[in-house]
Amino acid sequence: MDETATETAGRKRPIRGKSNTQHAVEVLKNLILENRLASGSNHLESELAEMLGMSRTPIREATLILEAQGLVEVKPRHGVRVLALSSEDMAEIYDVLTELESLSAELAARKKHPSGEFHPAEQAIQKMDDALNAGDLEAWANADELFHSELVRLGGNRRIGNICRMYGDQVRRARKVTLHLRPKPTKSNDAHRDVLQAIRNGEAEQARKIHRDHRVQAKLMLVSLLEQYGFHTV
Repeated sequence: MDETATETAGRKRPIRGKSNTQHAVEVLKNLILENRLASGSNHLESELAEMLGMSRTPIREATLILEAQGLVEVKPRHGVRVLALSSEDMAEIYDVLTELESLSAELAARKKHPSGEFHPAEQAIQKMDDALNAGDLEAWANADELFHSELVRLGGNRRIGNICRMYGDQVRRARKVTLHLRPKPTKSNDAHRDVLQAIRNGEAEQARKIHRDHRVQAKLMLVSLLEQYGFHTV
């Protein structure tokens, strides 16, 4: 990692009410997602502890959390390896998310939510539209992520929510690589509008189908881009 990234990481300190382990998880995760801890790179606990200005205990705890999230591999007595992004991993993750989010859309439609429950999802779609009109793909990606979170929340199954959050960072990492390589995502906005309308109408099977078709297409596009640019298991 370059000196600037090291200095930036070292200057950050936990905010009040946040443990050293939580802080270490957030800082290390951001360094990985920003590719300042590069895919395939190896790091000693002592190196990471010095970088963040912490003892080794919260670093060790943080790396175990990041390992569970699929971002690193902890190798006893050999430190930590940042896992490479691969098209094979993303294909598997998208298969899981496709089924769980589509089920969430179906569950949400069956719940007959009051109209006020849909405001956050509606706002997310509006932010997606505004971001595309402004040509701001990063803002679009943030709003898209918010919509997917809201879809799962509307489904009301906490275990689905936990699983989707567990894979969220890996999806975010792949999106960061492919965001400016993909076609303009106008179809995504339309698909989100359609699934939300189906949920509003109580059309459970239609909501599930619309979202599943959207997620399948998103997977094909993302995996194809990752393969095209060499992100695959050797």
